[in-house]
Amino acid sequence: MFNKVSILALTPVILAFLAGVVLPFQAASNAAMGRTLGHPLWGALTSLVVSAGVIIAALLLLRASPPDFTKVFQGSLWLWIGGVLGAIYVRSAAAITPKLGAGGFLLLVVAGQIVASILVDHFGLMGLTIKPINIAKVMGVLLIFAGVVLVQGADR
Repeated sequence: MFNKVSILALTPVILAFLAGVVLPFQAASNAAMGRTLGHPLWGALTSLVVSAGVIIAALLLLRASPPDFTKVFQGSLWLWIGGVLGAIYVRSAAAITPKLGAGGFLLLVVAGQIVASILVDHFGLMGLTIKPINIAKVMGVLLIFAGVVLVQGADR
């Protein structure tokens, strides 16, 4: 039924799906940590410190060779924005998940991701190939927002 090529092709899809599966748990954990420590920023900081520890352990375990940091300083400034955006996301999850619930928060995160992705593709930002916005993409975004309304409205 499945051959090696189809399994290799499905692997990134499955891993991306599993990455999505962990997000509600991360958001809820960050929110609980923020409540426990008295402020969402403490929850976010705790999450990021634990993440750094896990990554350092993985680097040591995998015996990853040290990076050449001189290359990073020669690149574009936007190379550094990932850490800033990650901190914004983790802080947002810690602060907003208690108000919207994991489902509402993550539906809006996905909606934001899709809108931003379509714009990034449309303008070919960050070195990506230009993929113009079309009516199908607009309809897809509207369906996502309809899902947000349905999921959030189901609790009322």
